[in-house]
Amino acid sequence: MNTHYIALSLILASLPLQAAPVYTKLAEIPIGGAGRFDYLNADCVGQRLYVSHGTEVVVIDTINNEIVGRIEKTVGVHGFAFAAELGLGFSTNGGENMLGIIDLKSLQTKSKVATGANPDALIYEPTQQQVWAFNHTGKSVTIVDALTGTAITTTALSGDAEAGQADAALGKVFINIEDTNSVDVVDMKTFAVIGNYPVAPASSPTGMAIDTANHHLFVGGGEALVMMDTHTGTVLASAPICVGTDATTFDATNSAVFVSCSDGHITVIDVMGDTLSVAQTIDTAVGARTMTLDPVTHKLYTSAVDYLPADPAVANGRPQALQDTFRVLVFGPQ
Repeated sequence: MNTHYIALSLILASLPLQAAPVYTKLAEIPIGGAGRFDYLNADCVGQRLYVSHGTEVVVIDTINNEIVGRIEKTVGVHGFAFAAELGLGFSTNGGENMLGIIDLKSLQTKSKVATGANPDALIYEPTQQQVWAFNHTGKSVTIVDALTGTAITTTALSGDAEAGQADAALGKVFINIEDTNSVDVVDMKTFAVIGNYPVAPASSPTGMAIDTANHHLFVGGGEALVMMDTHTGTVLASAPICVGTDATTFDATNSAVFVSCSDGHITVIDVMGDTLSVAQTIDTAVGARTMTLDPVTHKLYTSAVDYLPADPAVANGRPQALQDTFRVLVFGPQ
């Protein structure tokens, strides 16, 4: 065999099978206004970004980075999901314990469905055409039929619900339980809790992403991201992350996980088989703890706002946001 070919083969064998590209800041999209913010969600087909903010969801055209509409009267909104094939969107209105069902063309709320206390994160599960709203302080999950707009059931969970993901091939939904450092497993047919997986060395799990092709679950919490086997709940690998995480997302094309944190960073982690390695730390803004990924453009979006200096007289109080500084930061591959 040619010695040059052997040398090249050895070099290639020593390289990662696939690595995340280097990410850089591309743009800022000003939104302004006041009020708390939480999750974002990118629609790569409709080329829209949905951003929760106070009592509304701001809709942004991701081609021109411009606001094109607002979904109003979503009291205390946390998250937004969408069913593109149905032309419907769904908002978790934590301030009124409701799931809003929205017409994506008119951006008007069609109806509302009662949930458990403080619905927070949510997912739309397309194979069953169901919305799963994870009720944080309600310690439960409410499952809604997206077609009829009616609640199917509410299932009690083992603690405070955070983000969740579905693996339809396994017939399971996985839900982070923040106060018990674990993941509840819910059967998609019976809606019963059928398992509970510890997430150590992660703790207080919040963000979650899933690789359904390889049945890997990614959970961010505390000082670590863990990769778990969705069949067994076994922790296969872990990696250190930034501080104050609230969102985790997975890019299947580049085999990379992103974890956003309130300390002003996003940790980028390469996934190589059953191993994890930190590839990059992206500088964002203090408080930019939530994030979403457009899987087509591979752009990352995170919400941010500027804050007044902390008041030392207020113990453990929330920092006060500066008026009209709310914005979305956009990052992408070089």
